[in-house]
Amino acid sequence: MAVLSINSSVAYGHVGNSAAVFCLQRLGLEVWPVNTVRFSNHPGYGSRRGAVADAEEVAGIIAGIGERGAFARCRAVLSGYLGTPEIGRRVVAAVAAVRAANGDALYCCDPVIGDVAEGLYVPREVAGVLATAAVPVADVVTPNAFELGWLAGVAVDDFAGALAAAEAVAALGPGVVIASSLPAPDGDSAAIATLARSAEGAWVVVTPRLETAAKGAGDALSALFLGHRLEGREVAEALAYAVSSVHGLIEAAAGTGARELPLIAAQEEITNPRKPFTARRIR
Repeated sequence: MAVLSINSSVAYGHVGNSAAVFCLQRLGLEVWPVNTVRFSNHPGYGSRRGAVADAEEVAGIIAGIGERGAFARCRAVLSGYLGTPEIGRRVVAAVAAVRAANGDALYCCDPVIGDVAEGLYVPREVAGVLATAAVPVADVVTPNAFELGWLAGVAVDDFAGALAAAEAVAALGPGVVIASSLPAPDGDSAAIATLARSAEGAWVVVTPRLETAAKGAGDALSALFLGHRLEGREVAEALAYAVSSVHGLIEAAAGTGARELPLIAAQEEITNPRKPFTARRIR
């Protein structure tokens, strides 16, 4: 099985494809990375070097993969940070091309728009392409709390609001909504929740809240959930595995001051998390 992963890339650290590719490979999947930006590091450092990729270059690389006859064995497309609206439209076209060759291929869209601390941190045109073109054709979307609320058009202030927002996002088209960084169902400020909503039901995984400056947890979660789904796990089980791994990676970074997830040093968390959490059915 192979995954076409269209996302940002950094030379230093682990965000975007620089996180997702390794996570998928550790699960035993072949990955074809296509980079939407090429930066020295993630923006959390306050400065960076590099550039956003040209949309035609992105489209050309994807087309070149297709010309190898590879789309027929592509099991999924994963997209993350887009960079420009034009790249977003090329991603949607790539999903259509892969599905034309393999009707069973999944599309997992990580709608990178912003977060609670910073608000919207991509141009509104990019957010608009995600909301109107990418999310409606996705099988799986993986927003954080801010992105969930932005896509649904409501504020996510508590877990009940998050569940309602997930229903609204599902109504846009995706069959599965995975929402992270949510308030815990019982309001416990020392805990954090991740929600899965599908046509079959809804589940939540609650973990201790850990403070860290490390980036890339959302990229890892999207990749790991998709990878476990491709391995044949049901939504609830895939959610539990993915969240357990990400929690382990964050725990390895917490308290160290690190701005990067220790993907290499703590890579066993990807395949065998030390602290497995379970998904509780809520609907």
